[in-house]
Amino acid sequence: METVEAAEAAGGPGGLICASFNQDTTSLAVGTKNGYRLFSVTSVDRLDRVHESKNPDVYIVERLFSSSLVVVVSLSMPRRMNVYHFKKGTEICNYSYSNNILAVRLNRQRLIVCLEESIYIHNIKDMKLLKTLLNTPINPTGLCALSINHSNSYLAYPGSSAIGEIIVYDANNLSTVTMIPAHDSPLAAITFSSSGTKLSSASERGTVIRVFSVPEGLKLFEFRRGMKRYVSISSLSFSTDAQFLCASSNTETVHIFKLEQHSHSRDEESPTWSAYVGKVFSAASNYLPAQVSDMMNQDRAFATVRLNVFGQKNVCALSTIQKLPRLLVASADGHLYIYNVDPQDGGECVLVKKHRLFSSDEDEEEASESEVTAAPVSQSYAATVAMPTTVPSSSAVTGYSEDGGVKKGEVIPEHEFAASPVCLDDENEFPPINSCRGGSRSGKGRRT
Repeated sequence: METVEAAEAAGGPGGLICASFNQDTTSLAVGTKNGYRLFSVTSVDRLDRVHESKNPDVYIVERLFSSSLVVVVSLSMPRRMNVYHFKKGTEICNYSYSNNILAVRLNRQRLIVCLEESIYIHNIKDMKLLKTLLNTPINPTGLCALSINHSNSYLAYPGSSAIGEIIVYDANNLSTVTMIPAHDSPLAAITFSSSGTKLSSASERGTVIRVFSVPEGLKLFEFRRGMKRYVSISSLSFSTDAQFLCASSNTETVHIFKLEQHSHSRDEESPTWSAYVGKVFSAASNYLPAQVSDMMNQDRAFATVRLNVFGQKNVCALSTIQKLPRLLVASADGHLYIYNVDPQDGGECVLVKKHRLFSSDEDEEEASESEVTAAPVSQSYAATVAMPTTVPSSSAVTGYSEDGGVKKGEVIPEHEFAASPVCLDDENEFPPINSCRGGSRSGKGRRT
């Protein structure tokens, strides 16, 4: 949600600095001046706090699916990444880098660390550094995306600081896949679908959102967010089935787009006024300048949400909760908003719940009672909804550290391992973290 500089100036409720959903949108992680919290978002009415840590000034916190593995970066040590097993209250490992860490991305195979001019690719099973991408285009916000599908593990990052080029990199095979000329202006947001076969992007202008096929790099869809003003797109997110795409910005509106190919035969079978007008515009676009033609062929939002806050950073995600499609918006105002989405007719989404992210225990109990938003009497799909312990702070154990970091161009040395193996033992959890015995203070450990 924030860069390092912006995070230092954070002053929202509870000092909210960052927020991120996990890979399958079942968990929300938030970082503040006082620590970080992990929440379960599998219910509309309840926002269960899974874990809380008092590590101060956390500006990056990422959880691996619903496992106990969490990656944390704080403002006090912005060049150091700490990996914790939060249920055991143990530190698995830490790494130091040559510059501030701007973003961390995870899937079941890879851990990606993004700096302003370099990207580090780790094997998540043992945290071994596999590849360093040096001299990447200047990326001051740490913009990058990693496919959650570990069978392909595609990584996307800006290919230019001047225009909207996207480099798609295979983080499994450690090779470049393709370069996509996505926008004329620099990139502002990118994200993969859950299968890793679609990639969406938006530029700094924020007016057009595009969807490309991966690995081919072909443009599949083009959506127009608006025409009146340029905005800063803060997040993009596909639904699990990649049928919908949501986009949030620094405005009060969240847009949801539907990814569907228009059928001409269907329009002919059921001729309507809108279908007729659409055909006229389509025919006319063949005789108009390319820019005007492209604008006429761009689809508009299928559904929208009007937030009560304006100019606040937020992160949005589409999820299925209690068998119904929902839009989740975690806002810098210190709240999580849950909306119903009508997958058939779209339109204005209905707010069904507002959760407070930071308050005292008593306030939270009151909030759970007072902030329930009753659904309107309307029988529309979007208005229909089924109404219906804090873990101790993490304490670091003897692990490895690389206090000196690395200079640009050098490979980070192999890590110094903990005295005994540290494994994730959650039931049905993947992957385990296999730390090996033996190691030295120099960080050049030996695997056995």
